[in-house]
Parts: sequence; C-alpha cells; structure tokens
Amino acid sequence: MTVPSPERKRAGDGPNAPAFQQAQYQFAAHIRQPAKNPRPADVEERRMKIYRELFYNNIEGFLQGNFPVLHRLSSDEYWHSLVRDFFATHRCQSPYFLEIGQEFIAYLVQEREPQPQDPPFLAELAHYEWVELALETAEQAPDWTQIEPDGDLLAGHPVQSPLAWSLAYQYPVHRIGEQFQPDQPGEQPTYLLAYRNDDFDVKFMAINAVTARLLYLLAESPQLSGRAAMQQIAGELNHPQPEIVIDGGLQTLKQLRAVGVLLGTARN
Repeated sequence: MTVPSPERKRAGDGPNAPAFQQAQYQFAAHIRQPAKNPRPADVEERRMKIYRELFYNNIEGFLQGNFPVLHRLSSDEYWHSLVRDFFATHRCQSPYFLEIGQEFIAYLVQEREPQPQDPPFLAELAHYEWVELALETAEQAPDWTQIEPDGDLLAGHPVQSPLAWSLAYQYPVHRIGEQFQPDQPGEQPTYLLAYRNDDFDVKFMAINAVTARLLYLLAESPQLSGRAAMQQIAGELNHPQPEIVIDGGLQTLKQLRAVGVLLGTARN
C-alpha cells in the first residue's frame, strides 16, 4: 500500500481535479505530513489519528525489520526523524511491502539531503543490510541446460550464480556495529560477496580486490575463460610470473564453486 506524495503532481491533481481526487490528495497529504497539511474538515480527529498511526507504523515496522543494525545504532529521535522524512517526501514506485527497503535505499542515495546527524556510512550500511532480504526473496534461477557443473574452470568460462552478488563499499559495512562506527572511509574499498546457498541461507564473504576483479571480468565477458581472465589480471598487476597468478586464481575459482557462487562452466 502506498500513499501518493503531495509534493509531486499527478494527472488529475490540482484545483481543477474532480472533488473525490482532491479529497484523496488532501487525505494523503495530511497522513504524510500532518504538521504541514491540515486534516480534511469532514474527517474527525479520532478517525484521522488511526489512519496516521496505521500508515506510519506499517512503514516504520518494515524499515526496522529491513535495517536492524541501522535501527540499533540510531537514537529513537533520529530513527523516527529519518523514517518520517522518507515517509513524507519519497514517492514509492512499487506497491509491494517487500520492496520498501529498496525504495528506502533510493531515497537515501538520490533524494535525502545530508544532515549533520547522519552517520557517514548511512547509505552504504543500509544497502548492505538490504542485500540480505533481496537475496532471500530473489527468484532468479540458473539455466542448467547451459552449464557444465564439473567443467574445467581455466579452459572454460566460469558461470556465476544469479544469486551471488559482488559488492564494493567505501566503508567496512560488515563490521559496523555498536562498538565500531567509522567516521572515515577505509584506506581501501571493502569487497564482499553475498550469495544464497542450496539451503536458502544468505551468506557473506569478504574477498580481496583480485577476486573482485576476476568476478567482474567474467561477468562482463561471457566468452572469457578462467585462464584468460587471470592472464589479464596478471598483466594489470605487472606480475613477473603470470602462472603464479593463474594457479592462485584456479584455487579461488574452485573454492567459489564449492560454496555455490560459481555453478560450473558454460556449455559450448
């Protein structure tokens, strides 16, 4: 369920709109920002209060469930000011409750004006927390007719599971908690691998820059073999012994296949 934003006009919104549409927008505007928009004159305060609390509590509850670490790190005053600003100003593009978290990410990244009380890692931590629910509910499935599970990972093209996502952050989001809240980005980016295994458990794995680069190359070039990808990386590193890089890459590819991040190789 979504409430139309009074800040953005839609077809039919305005003084020339039918009376019932004007009433809907007045009703929605008050629910979103009761301090700014008066309640409809023909709705008593007792009933209006029920609607205000119902809508806000639903959104706040879902956000609390989606972002438990962010909620835990926030004071009650800050948390509710953050949720209320999202509730008042963001126009959701999806009517599904499961996608509220994604809408919240869009609000943080694209719309929210940074506030002095915002933690610098706000958007990245929220995205990291959102990934877990997104993978839990993802419905993508691999096309096993195009995959050789036991294929040669160097000679063939390693195929990544659609339920395995490579992530990169400026902050070490996987370590943030009550005892660790950095005020500056890390010296190096944080690379993580999030994936859902056969038991439908979502796992996170810290990876290094070389592994992140390897997965990127394989994702971008469907014809690239594991060996060719590692040779390219060895060249980028100016490594004097490319075979050492290739051997290390093969071990990484095998480990990723063992946990289900890689499914095998592409069939010719």
